[in-house]
Parts: sequence; C-alpha cells; structure tokens
Amino acid sequence: MQTITYTIPNISCGHCIHTIETEVGEIAGVKSVEGDQNTKEVTIIFENPANEGQIKELLMEIDYPPNV
Repeated sequence: MQTITYTIPNISCGHCIHTIETEVGEIAGVKSVEGDQNTKEVTIIFENPANEGQIKELLMEIDYPPNV
C-alpha cells in the first residue's frame, strides 16, 4: 500500500473536500481519502490497480489539480 499527500490550492470549503473524497474514493484500489480544508491537503491511501498518475489525472479532471 502507498500513501500520498497532496496540497490542493483550489480547496475552499467542506464541499470541495467532499467532492474530492467521493470522486477519488471511486477509483479501484483506493482505500482511504481524507482531506483538510484548513491545510488544503488531501491524503490518499491506495494499492494496485490504482496509481499516482491516475489519481492526479482525476484531480485535474475535477478541477482540483495538486501542487507538485
């Protein structure tokens, strides 16, 4: 299992966190998605078949691109 934490500047409210948690949580292999609107950070725990490229791509698709 892998854990990644992204800073996502577009997070401005609880709805943003909910959207990210729901969308990323639907990727096969994602075990946990936790966001914090105060720090604008999202921590994702995942395993195969999910991968970091797939997660980043989805975040960009839903208008929450991570700082890298």
